[in-house]
Amino acid sequence: MRSYSIGELAKEFEVTPRALRFYEDKDLLHPTRNGMHRVYSYKDRGRLQLILQGKNIGFSLAEIRELLDVYNLEGPRVQMERMLERYQDQVKKLEKQRRDIDGALVQIKEHMKAINDHLAKPSKEVLLQERDRIFKNAEAAE
Repeated sequence: MRSYSIGELAKEFEVTPRALRFYEDKDLLHPTRNGMHRVYSYKDRGRLQLILQGKNIGFSLAEIRELLDVYNLEGPRVQMERMLERYQDQVKKLEKQRRDIDGALVQIKEHMKAINDHLAKPSKEVLLQERDRIFKNAEAAE
Protein backbone atom coordinates (compact mmCIF):
# COMPACT_ATOMS: atom_id res chain seq x y z
CA MET A 1 0.00 0.00 0.00
CA ARG A 2 1.30 3.47 -0.92
CA SER A 3 2.52 5.65 1.93
CA TYR A 4 3.53 9.30 2.04
CA SER A 5 5.94 11.41 4.03
CA ILE A 6 4.84 14.67 5.61
CA GLY A 7 6.82 16.55 2.96
CA GLU A 8 5.20 14.67 0.08
CA LEU A 9 1.67 15.39 1.31
CA ALA A 10 2.51 18.99 2.15
CA LYS A 11 3.87 19.55 -1.34
CA GLU A 12 1.04 17.73 -3.12
CA PHE A 13 -1.70 19.68 -1.32
CA GLU A 14 0.23 22.95 -1.07
CA VAL A 15 0.06 23.11 2.73
CA THR A 16 2.81 23.34 5.29
CA PRO A 17 4.06 20.40 7.32
CA ARG A 18 2.94 22.42 10.32
CA ALA A 19 -0.65 22.30 8.99
CA LEU A 20 -0.45 18.52 8.77
CA ARG A 21 0.83 18.30 12.34
CA PHE A 22 -2.00 20.62 13.39
CA TYR A 23 -4.58 18.31 11.79
CA GLU A 24 -2.93 15.42 13.56
CA ASP A 25 -3.18 17.28 16.89
CA LYS A 26 -6.87 17.87 16.17
CA ASP A 27 -7.31 14.10 15.64
CA LEU A 28 -8.16 14.50 11.97
CA LEU A 29 -5.13 12.63 10.62
CA HIS A 30 -3.58 9.51 12.09
CA PRO A 31 -0.13 8.84 10.62
CA THR A 32 1.93 5.95 11.87
CA ARG A 33 5.52 6.42 13.00
CA ASN A 34 8.69 5.01 11.61
CA GLY A 35 11.13 6.16 14.26
CA MET A 36 10.84 9.96 14.28
CA HIS A 37 9.16 10.11 10.87
CA ARG A 38 5.45 10.33 10.24
CA VAL A 39 4.11 7.91 7.65
CA TYR A 40 0.78 8.81 6.08
CA SER A 41 -1.39 6.15 4.48
CA TYR A 42 -3.57 6.41 1.39
CA LYS A 43 -6.49 6.79 3.83
CA ASP A 44 -4.75 9.76 5.51
CA ARG A 45 -4.23 11.29 2.07
CA GLY A 46 -7.96 10.94 1.34
CA ARG A 47 -8.85 12.40 4.74
CA LEU A 48 -6.53 15.36 4.07
CA GLN A 49 -8.23 15.95 0.74
CA LEU A 50 -11.64 16.01 2.48
CA ILE A 51 -10.31 18.27 5.25
CA LEU A 52 -9.06 20.84 2.75
CA GLN A 53 -12.24 20.66 0.67
CA GLY A 54 -14.30 21.17 3.82
CA LYS A 55 -12.20 24.15 4.85
CA ASN A 56 -12.51 25.69 1.38
CA ILE A 57 -16.29 25.67 1.56
CA GLY A 58 -16.40 27.02 5.10
CA PHE A 59 -16.83 23.99 7.35
CA SER A 60 -15.38 24.15 10.84
CA LEU A 61 -12.82 21.56 11.89
CA ALA A 62 -15.43 20.06 14.24
CA GLU A 63 -17.86 19.63 11.33
CA ILE A 64 -15.11 18.09 9.21
CA ARG A 65 -14.13 15.70 12.00
CA GLU A 66 -17.75 14.63 12.41
CA LEU A 67 -18.07 13.87 8.70
CA LEU A 68 -14.81 11.94 8.67
CA ASP A 69 -15.77 9.94 11.75
CA VAL A 70 -19.14 8.96 10.24
CA TYR A 71 -17.27 6.98 7.60
CA ASN A 72 -15.63 4.79 10.26
CA LEU A 73 -18.72 4.48 12.43
CA GLU A 74 -21.53 4.14 9.93
CA GLY A 75 -19.97 3.59 6.52
CA PRO A 76 -19.56 5.49 3.28
CA ARG A 77 -23.24 5.73 2.35
CA VAL A 78 -24.21 7.39 5.63
CA GLN A 79 -21.17 9.66 5.28
CA MET A 80 -22.34 10.75 1.82
CA GLU A 81 -25.87 11.37 3.11
CA ARG A 82 -24.52 13.52 5.95
CA MET A 83 -22.22 15.35 3.56
CA LEU A 84 -25.17 16.10 1.30
CA GLU A 85 -27.12 17.52 4.26
CA ARG A 86 -24.12 19.63 5.32
CA TYR A 87 -23.60 20.86 1.77
CA GLN A 88 -27.25 21.89 1.51
CA ASP A 89 -26.99 23.77 4.81
CA GLN A 90 -23.76 25.41 3.68
CA VAL A 91 -25.32 26.51 0.38
CA LYS A 92 -28.13 28.23 2.32
CA LYS A 93 -25.62 29.88 4.65
CA LEU A 94 -23.41 31.10 1.79
CA GLU A 95 -26.39 32.38 -0.20
CA LYS A 96 -27.49 34.41 2.83
CA GLN A 97 -23.96 35.77 3.20
CA ARG A 98 -24.01 36.71 -0.50
CA ARG A 99 -27.30 38.61 -0.03
CA ASP A 100 -25.85 40.35 3.04
CA ILE A 101 -22.70 41.27 1.12
CA ASP A 102 -24.70 42.51 -1.86
CA GLY A 103 -26.81 44.68 0.46
CA ALA A 104 -23.72 46.05 2.18
CA LEU A 105 -22.16 46.87 -1.19
CA VAL A 106 -25.27 48.79 -2.27
CA GLN A 107 -25.18 50.81 0.96
CA ILE A 108 -21.46 51.50 0.68
CA LYS A 109 -21.81 52.65 -2.93
CA GLU A 110 -24.71 54.94 -1.99
CA HIS A 111 -22.66 56.45 0.83
CA MET A 112 -19.65 56.87 -1.47
CA LYS A 113 -21.80 58.67 -4.02
CA ALA A 114 -23.24 60.98 -1.36
CA ILE A 115 -19.75 61.74 -0.06
CA ASN A 116 -18.40 62.38 -3.55
CA ASP A 117 -21.38 64.63 -4.34
CA HIS A 118 -20.78 66.52 -1.11
CA LEU A 119 -17.06 66.86 -1.78
CA ALA A 120 -17.74 68.07 -5.32
CA LYS A 121 -19.72 71.02 -3.97
CA PRO A 122 -17.66 74.03 -2.99
CA SER A 123 -17.40 74.54 0.72
CA LYS A 124 -18.91 77.57 2.44
CA GLU A 125 -15.42 78.93 3.00
CA VAL A 126 -14.57 78.64 -0.69
CA LEU A 127 -17.84 80.37 -1.61
CA LEU A 128 -17.13 83.23 0.83
CA GLN A 129 -13.59 83.65 -0.52
CA GLU A 130 -14.94 83.72 -4.07
CA ARG A 131 -17.58 86.31 -3.06
CA ASP A 132 -14.89 88.49 -1.45
CA ARG A 133 -12.68 88.19 -4.55
CA ILE A 134 -15.58 89.25 -6.78
CA PHE A 135 -16.35 92.25 -4.54
CA LYS A 136 -12.70 93.30 -4.47
CA ASN A 137 -12.50 93.06 -8.26
CA ALA A 138 -15.72 95.06 -8.56
CA GLU A 139 -14.42 97.76 -6.17
CA ALA A 140 -11.11 97.90 -8.01
CA ALA A 141 -12.93 98.33 -11.31
CA GLU A 142 -14.87 101.31 -10.03
